[in-house]
Amino acid sequence: MFFSDTELKGTMHAWKGLRIECIRAIVGIVLSLAGFAWMAPATAKPPPDRPNILFFILDDVGIDQMKVFGYGGATAPRTPNINAIANAGVGFRNFWTMPECSPSRALVFEGRYPLRTNVLDAILSVDLANSQVSPYETTTPKVLRRRGYESGLFGKFHLTGSDVNEANNPLGYTAVHQLGWNYFAGWQDGAPHPIDTTAGGVAAANVSYPCGFIPNAKDDPVNGADAGACYFVDQACVQIGVSAQSPTPGRTCLEHGGIFQPKAACSATVPAAVNFTLQNGYYAGQLVVNRPDGTYTVTPPQDPSGLSRGYRSVIESDRAIDWINNRPRRTPWMATVSYSSAHTPYQQPPTSLLPAASVPSGKFNCLANEADQRVLSNQMIEAMDAEIGRVLVETGIAKWGKNGKLRFDPERSDTMIVIMGDNGTYAPVVKGPFNPMRAKATVYQTGVWTPLIVAGPLVKAPGREVSAMVNIADMFQLFGEMAGIDVHKVVPPSRPIDSVSMLPYLENRHQKSLRKTNFTQLAGNIQKAGYVLPPCVIASVNTCIQLFPSQSLCAAEGGVWWGAADTTLNPPIPAAAGAPQPDCCSVNKYNLTQSPPLLAYSVQPTWQMAMRDDDYKLVRSSTTNYDATTNSCVTTEATELYTIDDNVPPKLDNAESNLLVPPYTLDHVEKRAFASLTRALDKLLDSNVPCTGDGNLDGIVDQEDIDQFNYWANVTASNSSWYDLNLDSFTNQNDVPYITQGKFPRKCPRANSN
Repeated sequence: MFFSDTELKGTMHAWKGLRIECIRAIVGIVLSLAGFAWMAPATAKPPPDRPNILFFILDDVGIDQMKVFGYGGATAPRTPNINAIANAGVGFRNFWTMPECSPSRALVFEGRYPLRTNVLDAILSVDLANSQVSPYETTTPKVLRRRGYESGLFGKFHLTGSDVNEANNPLGYTAVHQLGWNYFAGWQDGAPHPIDTTAGGVAAANVSYPCGFIPNAKDDPVNGADAGACYFVDQACVQIGVSAQSPTPGRTCLEHGGIFQPKAACSATVPAAVNFTLQNGYYAGQLVVNRPDGTYTVTPPQDPSGLSRGYRSVIESDRAIDWINNRPRRTPWMATVSYSSAHTPYQQPPTSLLPAASVPSGKFNCLANEADQRVLSNQMIEAMDAEIGRVLVETGIAKWGKNGKLRFDPERSDTMIVIMGDNGTYAPVVKGPFNPMRAKATVYQTGVWTPLIVAGPLVKAPGREVSAMVNIADMFQLFGEMAGIDVHKVVPPSRPIDSVSMLPYLENRHQKSLRKTNFTQLAGNIQKAGYVLPPCVIASVNTCIQLFPSQSLCAAEGGVWWGAADTTLNPPIPAAAGAPQPDCCSVNKYNLTQSPPLLAYSVQPTWQMAMRDDDYKLVRSSTTNYDATTNSCVTTEATELYTIDDNVPPKLDNAESNLLVPPYTLDHVEKRAFASLTRALDKLLDSNVPCTGDGNLDGIVDQEDIDQFNYWANVTASNSSWYDLNLDSFTNQNDVPYITQGKFPRKCPRANSN
């Protein structure tokens, strides 16, 4: 017997935990459509001297996606709530990040370029603590605490290691607390786990569900289902069939935290095939909570509470809303809502979060169809936009207007709102005319040019854009300025910071650029000496990269694995025919030495960096690739020069625009720009002077470093830490000579910021 629409709706309201939170999201949308609003204060409040700060991070969302900045291609995501905030504030249309998430996020919260912190790339389980944010850094929450702020972080973290390799994660599950935040609820990993193609273990042998749920029969006549039992982790079960509320029962069940047993009736016990331990993209993960007292909880997907099951953007929003609404009245706060979206895997968000007339996606292939992924990327951004609006309304910062549109009045608010993309868009879903071959994970414009929007009581003359160059490092100073703190006076001089002031852009609509240059970089993180990441080929951009330590991660990013096949995967994932190969150079060597020769792939540089001024951009890189003439791997360093701008359409740094392609002739303006940018880049690189043995970053190598070495050796059981000075993945007596060598104690060489 199946539930009627009315009965199903009533049953859904009775479901526990996260299923109730999903209903709350639907109610919020219904209220907005009904024109729900409440009265604004009768008189405007003056700008507070310690405004609250609400910081939204959009994952892998470049400026190419943003119609509000004039881009978005032919099918831009619909983002009415982000647009409303932009119209009430300032849009920074010349904002640079780093090419990957971890270095960008580290810069936001500590203001120091990757070359100073060794957080050079997205942090992986194989990366040593030396390439994770150090507890000795002065982070944003530590700075804001000086003026009484409480800080919470919700969603993606990715500034340290995770449970995937605990030996390389010395801060463990308390990492966020130890780095300064009062409260954390989210995920330590860099992205949701790959989609569970068994749909919770219920798939028959040799059957794969590429979006993590069972489609209905019309979309998959062989393996789909129009009815079945929806089991929940608390042992509850609901019989569900096709209806107005559940056009695809398998997806509806997933959206509410359940696992769908197709063509079956609810039984007294959960069937053996139903496996709640499996993580499933955006719908089942491992939620970590850090509390102010230093305690923590880890909620796996099989926990009876259901707290780790449901759509991530909803979970992240709900946790932020609850924390904000429970802050003491006179205590200022900073809440960072760090959405996991729109990072891969691309997976359908709840239909309740999507705009009307959205493209039906029940029969999409989330893993193998690029056209489907482009639609899903749009929908994930649109769902995130809906959640941003919900956070603002449910915390009382904004309200829904009678027309259903978000209304934020900065003059009546005590909260500054910041919306930022952490790096460029991932290649398969880049919007034209931006370049997918030079997207995320490159220092080219498509890889580092992202949206930044700031609104609130400190903004004068809102509804405008700023074209001045801004770097993501400047966010560290901006948050300090919002709280009335000069970060350059707070951070010890032994930790030079690279932030430039941003507050003048908010206060003065005629403010000229405070930066003469802008910088970005990407390189490999520090791993155990001798370790080499296996190759993975991203076919959509014909590129071989060495970024993923496992075959499942490579596949989740749309790649083909060229390393040793992982025989534990179920279902198995095929590796390349020529695998295993140790690196990308060997992949190309294999292909080009076949008869007939096969396709050679582009190879991601070993390191890359860029420096720009208002009109020109200098790029340097180093790449190791196969050279057929010598039948060997050859390392080549390259220098490129481009003219760039932020017009609509923009002038991009595409290969054909390189001014240094031989035979080249630069005019006097180009020569001057080339020389100036070369000097600026060299000066910045020279400003970073290593100080071996100074693990606590105090500028002195002394007994305190010996004491701290002993502390970490004990805490980590001699595993990886910031005192693993010989980079062998152990903190042991072999590291002590690096502290005591030469003059001891000794001062570190003076290092200056750019």
